[in-house]
Amino acid sequence: MEPIVLNMTHRNFVEIIFENRETAIQSYHLDGYSFFAVAIETGNWSPEKRKNYNLLDAVSRHTIQVFPKSWAAILLTFDNCGMWNIRSEVWDRRYLGQQLYASVVSPNKSLKDEYNMPDGALVCGVVENMPKPPPPYT
Repeated sequence: MEPIVLNMTHRNFVEIIFENRETAIQSYHLDGYSFFAVAIETGNWSPEKRKNYNLLDAVSRHTIQVFPKSWAAILLTFDNCGMWNIRSEVWDRRYLGQQLYASVVSPNKSLKDEYNMPDGALVCGVVENMPKPPPPYT
């Protein structure tokens, strides 16, 4: 009933596994970031599959396809603070909630890594009438 938000630390390394146990191809997209597609294989993913990852010349992408009865592994570093959307590219699946958000926060609390919310930022929904948060960085 509400968005799923994963809390990530700025510049941490992340591995994401997409599994497709269905009979149709699925695509997943990460807004604002490139990731490295290091493996796409049939069957189910397990930790032992990491030994097959292509760590030498993996392709940089924004979207990855996961074939029926298969899985795909991506590696990335969230080096830009903010809120980033990871979602299915199949509209009805996205509409039904097959998406999540990665909240990337810098532990340095510095304007070098993340700016304060702009004064003219538009807000809507449940936060429309709420006061804006104080600037976290000065």
